[in-house]
Amino acid sequence: MPKPNLADLTAFASIAEHRSFRRAADALGVSRSSLSHLMRTLEGTLGVRLLHRTTRSVAPTEAGERLLKRLAPVLRDLDEALDGVSDDSGQPSGTLRINGNETAARLLLGTVVPLFLARYPQMSIDLVSEGRLIDIVEQKFDAGIRLGESVPQDMIAVRIGGDMRFVAVASPAYLAANSPPVHPDDLRQHRCIRQRLPSGKLYRWEFARHAQEITIDVPGVLTLDHSGLMVEAAIDGLGIAFVPEHVACAGLDSKKLAIVLEDWSPAIPGLCLYYPGNRHIPAGLRAFIDMIKAFIF
Repeated sequence: MPKPNLADLTAFASIAEHRSFRRAADALGVSRSSLSHLMRTLEGTLGVRLLHRTTRSVAPTEAGERLLKRLAPVLRDLDEALDGVSDDSGQPSGTLRINGNETAARLLLGTVVPLFLARYPQMSIDLVSEGRLIDIVEQKFDAGIRLGESVPQDMIAVRIGGDMRFVAVASPAYLAANSPPVHPDDLRQHRCIRQRLPSGKLYRWEFARHAQEITIDVPGVLTLDHSGLMVEAAIDGLGIAFVPEHVACAGLDSKKLAIVLEDWSPAIPGLCLYYPGNRHIPAGLRAFIDMIKAFIF
């Protein structure tokens, strides 16, 4: 029986991982028709059906799962061998694609990125800052950066900063004219500066104290989509804003803002870099993670 080639096996592994011919084709840089042809060839060569196909989904058959279990470490070892050749000839090279938010981008640009690019001149970084959560595998990113609580459970996370917290802040003038809230429910009687998320949904404010958690869809006549603008609006006395504490620190230090409901604002896990745990880690990403651990922790 003729043996399948590496392209066919790689195509099968990609389809099984993405559960989609379209996403696998995008990841491999081939057309869907070419990928379908490769799979028909592979199944014909092996004489067994490897994938269940419907109009909406793709999933490995029992035989496909057995093949994938044995194939995954082989492909991972091959990637590592190829990386080893690159490492033997010099430093890591290529482009490292990272998706994060604005806070993460600013943190990296002020710490790790300049050092990384100086140490590894053959590497380049494509850093995309956006607020919406995406599938980093589907969108072809090597890693993502989000708050620890937002990292998908099937990813490996590396802390890149300490804990943080969200705080409700308002100007002294606003608090002088309106009784400060003493319980999160009191916010329903206040003008709040609401936040629209990149998904289009309004952010619901989250508070916790003594194991009690409260989530509130606050009222307000002003809605913004940027934490910095929300802080400026709060300083101008337009209402109470709920923002990361570090975004409001300048206003707090200058006494232009005050925190309310502070005992309802516990610390939460801060930013984490995350990447797929079931994939080979490129040499460039490994080097980047090592530098994060060395310079941020």
